Amino acid sequence: MVRDDVVRLSHGAGGVLTKQLVEKVFLKHLKDRTLLELEDSAVLDGLRCGRLAFTTDSYVVSPLFFPGGDIGKLSISGTVNDLAAVGARPLYISAGFIIEEGLPYDVLGKVARSMAATAKRAGVKIVTADTKVVEHGKADGLFINTAGVGVVEGASLGRGCIRKGDAVIASGTMGDHGATILLSRKRDEVRFDTNIKSDCAPLNGMLLPVYKEFGSGVHWVRDVTRGGLFTILNEAVDDSRLDVEVSEREIPVDPEVRSVCELLGLDPFYLANEGKVVLIVDCRIADLVIGRLKAHRYGKDSAVIGRVKKGDGKVYVETVTGGSRLADSLLDDPVPRIC
Repeated sequence: MVRDDVVRLSHGAGGVLTKQLVEKVFLKHLKDRTLLELEDSAVLDGLRCGRLAFTTDSYVVSPLFFPGGDIGKLSISGTVNDLAAVGARPLYISAGFIIEEGLPYDVLGKVARSMAATAKRAGVKIVTADTKVVEHGKADGLFINTAGVGVVEGASLGRGCIRKGDAVIASGTMGDHGATILLSRKRDEVRFDTNIKSDCAPLNGMLLPVYKEFGSGVHWVRDVTRGGLFTILNEAVDDSRLDVEVSEREIPVDPEVRSVCELLGLDPFYLANEGKVVLIVDCRIADLVIGRLKAHRYGKDSAVIGRVKKGDGKVYVETVTGGSRLADSLLDDPVPRIC
C-alpha cells in the first residue's frame, strides 16, 4: 500500500502530484502574493532599478553527462530559460554545489567548464557560488542549485494575459531531452542505434528579439521541462474559463524520438525538453512570430500547434485519426530526475 503522507519520486515530475505537494505543503505556509502566481520566475515591481525577475532551481539529473549536454550546461540553460520565459533579460547567476565525497576533480572541472561556456553563450555572469560536501552515497555524485536575476524590459507576460482566439506555438520538437536521458540510462540494458540528443540550450537569444518586435502581442511563454508539453498547457489554462485545443498532427516530434516512445510505450508529449518553449500569442501575429523563431537555430522547427478557446480549463488534442481526446497533466513520472 502506497502512503499518501510522504514524498515519492513522482512528486518531482512536474505534474499532478507536484502540484499537490506545492499546494498542500509550501503554499500552506509560504503565502507571499508573488509566490502564489506560481510562475517559474518571480517578477518584482516597485524597485528603483526597474522590474526584476528572480528565479531559483536545483539540478539532480542522472547521469551527469548525456548526449547533447551535462548537469553544468543544464543548470545554466534552465536558469536562463526560466528568466527569459517571463520576458526578462538574464544577467546574473549564483551556483551552489552539493558534492558527494569521492567525486573526481576532473568531473567537477568538466562540469565547471561547461557552465562557463554556456554562461558565455547566454551572455550571463556567474557571480557567486558555494560548495558543500556530503558523505559517499548521499548525493549521487553532484547536485547543483542556482538562482538567477534578470531585468524585465518589455510587456508583462502571464496566464492572465491569455485570451480566447490566441495561437499556441511550439518552438520545436517535443520530448528530446527526456528521451535522451532515458536512453542514457538504458544503454547497458538495450542497444538503441539512434542519434537522439538533448536539446538543452539557453533560449534568451531566441526569445528576447520576439518580445522586442511583438511586445504585448506575446501573452504567455513557458519552457517545456518537467511534465512535458501537455502538462505545461494545462498549467496555462488551469482554473480559467479557457481551453487549449492542439492538433497532434501539427506538434513537431523528431522521428527517432517518436520511434523510441512507441517502442517503450511512452508519450513524447509528456517527456521533457530543456531547449524548447511554448508561446501563446495574439493569433494575428502568429505567422510573424513563427518567422522570427525559425530565423534562430533553436526555433527552426517551430509551428503553430493549436488555439485557445472558451471553456473550463482543459486541454484537448485532435488526434491524427480525426478524433478528440482530453489531455490531462502528467500523473506518474515516466523518466524521473531528468533535470
